[in-house]
Amino acid sequence: MIKIKEERCKGCEYCVIYCPKGLINMAPHLSMKGVHPAVFKDPEMKCTGCRFCALMCPDCCIEVYK
Repeated sequence: MIKIKEERCKGCEYCVIYCPKGLINMAPHLSMKGVHPAVFKDPEMKCTGCRFCALMCPDCCIEVYK
């Protein structure tokens, strides 16, 4: 499971690109910064906790929990 800090996300989409399971997308709503923030959806529990998303995030907005 991961947690994304929406208030810090600048919408760069690196986490979306590097998630090997495709579990991160951009939200349809705008954040306080005026960008579409990343959102994590994993209803089937496919996340392996690989941390690629957190490692690629330039603003350290993602925390990974195993």
